[in-house]
This record gives sequence, structure tokens and C-alpha cells, in this order.
Amino acid sequence: MILFKKEKEVIELILQHVDKVEECIKVGIKTLQTYLKDDIQDAKKLARETDRLEGEADMIRHDVRDKLYSGAYLPLLREDIYKLVESMDKVCNAAEGCCDFFLNQRPIIPDDMKQSYLIAVQESFGIIDPLRHAVMCFVKGVCPIEVTRQHSKEVGLKESNLDSIEWDVTKEIFNADISYGHKIHLKLCLDSIIRVSDRAENAADQLELTAIKSTSI
Repeated sequence: MILFKKEKEVIELILQHVDKVEECIKVGIKTLQTYLKDDIQDAKKLARETDRLEGEADMIRHDVRDKLYSGAYLPLLREDIYKLVESMDKVCNAAEGCCDFFLNQRPIIPDDMKQSYLIAVQESFGIIDPLRHAVMCFVKGVCPIEVTRQHSKEVGLKESNLDSIEWDVTKEIFNADISYGHKIHLKLCLDSIIRVSDRAENAADQLELTAIKSTSI
């Protein structure tokens, strides 16, 4: 595919957006790790940083949209490229929402469950690594489509592994000797953590669709 000035500008913006989303996710991990260590004050500072990064990612997404509206890429691809950026943005939104959930509602995580929650956070938020590789591979045009699809499959594999973790932690929650209301709150906390990987899987699916369509042009 021949790239013109506007296409190159869009690519640069998408790469900036991917970097910003990754930064947002990484700070999100630190936020929840700090919360689980009962350091609420530092966790609040990190949560505000996550909010800031999410806002910056959002602004870059708007810039991509404006470039696409101005005529970058063929009409057949514009919507798919924007949906890809939007799906990445939703991963960042989910991380921000999870951090806000913890810092606004202050769930009480029993000490014997903290390690399980930490594992869930690391696995769910850690899905950004294969997702970033997949998007970078496609956007830069440095990888064959098979390599991009392989990175996308890694996202799906990590998400499947997380299903098992979610099952185990859910079982741990509802077997605990705590009130039913507390159990429901803990499950909502877990849901907010898992939502990040769910959004990442959606983004990987959108990437595959966009990559397939781009090869037919």
C-alpha cells in the first residue's frame, strides 16, 4: 500500500496512542499493587496519574479521527482503523475505571486474598504486552500478517488463562467466611480487573479484521 503524507501522520498518531495506552496500563498496575499494600495515599496519586494518561490517550484518538475525516487512507479502511484505535482506547478506559473503582469505593480485600487479586491484576493488565506488539507490528508494516495474527492469538491465550484465574478467585470469594454483601463487593472488584483483558481481546479481534481487510486493498 502506498503511503502518503496524511497516512504517515495517522500512523505516527496511532503509535503515540499505543504508547500512551501502555503507559496508562502500567501505571494502573502500580496503582492497584500499591492499594493492595494498603498505601492508600500513594495509590490515590497513581490513580490520578492513570486518569491523566487516559485523558491524553483520548485526545490522541480525537486527532486520529480528525486526520481520517480529512481524507487519510482509502474510505474502505478508515472506519476499521478508527475502530482499532477506539478499541485500544477502551482498554485504557477500563484500566482507569478499575483504578477509580478501587479508590472511590475502597473495597476491603481480606489479607489471605490479596495475592490472588494481585495475580489477577498482573495477568489482566499484563495483556497489554502482546496487544502492543500486535498493533505495532501491523501499523508499522514491518511484520507479515501472520506475525501480527500470532501476536493477536497470544492475547486470546492470555485471556483464556485469565478465565481460569477468575474462576478460582470467584470460588475463593464465595467460600470465604465473610458477609454476602462483602462477597458481592469483592466480585465487583474482580470484574473491574477482568474487564481490562476483555477489552484487550476485543481490540485484538478488531486488529485482525483490519489487517485482513488491508491485505485485500
